[in-house]
Amino acid sequence: MIVAFSVTPLGVGEDVGEYVADAVRVVRESGLPNRTDAMFTSIEGEWDEVMAVVKRAVAVVEARAPRVSVVMKADIRQGVTDGLTSKVDTVERHLSE
Repeated sequence: MIVAFSVTPLGVGEDVGEYVADAVRVVRESGLPNRTDAMFTSIEGEWDEVMAVVKRAVAVVEARAPRVSVVMKADIRQGVTDGLTSKVDTVERHLSE
């Protein structure tokens, strides 16, 4: 599965980059395939391992912020691996036609 998620600390002011970096650090240290862009961090793996990483990423922000907002979208598809790369490659292939 691939989960795209965003963790936003609330009640800490407008500059939240350091809080988001804490969450992204948890994802990167997990060893699971991941990608971060301006809006979301995506992580790929089995259900339990992905959700455990998301939970830890939220917890690290929650430890420093009085309130946390989380947005998640999941793509659950059996038998697919390397979806983070292959899905983008497919779109790029169609764009180059």
